[in-house]
Amino acid sequence: MIKTRSTTIVAVRKGGHVALAGDGQVTLGEHAVKHGARKVMRLLEGKLLAGFAGGAADALSLLDRVENHVKESQGDLERGVMLFAREWRTDRMLRRLEAMLIVANDRQTFVLSGNGDVLRPDEDVVAIGSGGAMAHAAALALTRHTEQSAEAIAREAIAIAGTLCIYTNNSIHVEVL
Repeated sequence: MIKTRSTTIVAVRKGGHVALAGDGQVTLGEHAVKHGARKVMRLLEGKLLAGFAGGAADALSLLDRVENHVKESQGDLERGVMLFAREWRTDRMLRRLEAMLIVANDRQTFVLSGNGDVLRPDEDVVAIGSGGAMAHAAALALTRHTEQSAEAIAREAIAIAGTLCIYTNNSIHVEVL
């Protein structure tokens, strides 16, 4: 069976803004089959940013459920992601879906996984995917030692990860709140 490799997604909060950036590479086995995939998007009429690493079909199905839970929670992101995580963990069909998600609004950022994890980062930077550790380190350094905007830092963190991680490229898409 051909293994689909992950991607890199990073979220950065700085100066009252949150930026979510992702690369565009889709890799099947040892081949990069797509270079401009969009793995970062806006949900809830533009009030919520979301990015995913893992299978696109799985992630998009999961993000649809996240959006529904946040709507049902009258826009309360924390409550919505907690309800979603419980559903993802306990539903037999959903448990088989493989992806990691980052969701952020103007005040909060969460990382979600199929293991039931709902993580709120201690710092204003979080990253997931194959190049996540590289993007995370780059974004932390840039956040701490430059005056760049959240968008510029997120974009540069993905670019740095793209030079180091073979499953990440420099076709970068960024969304900002």
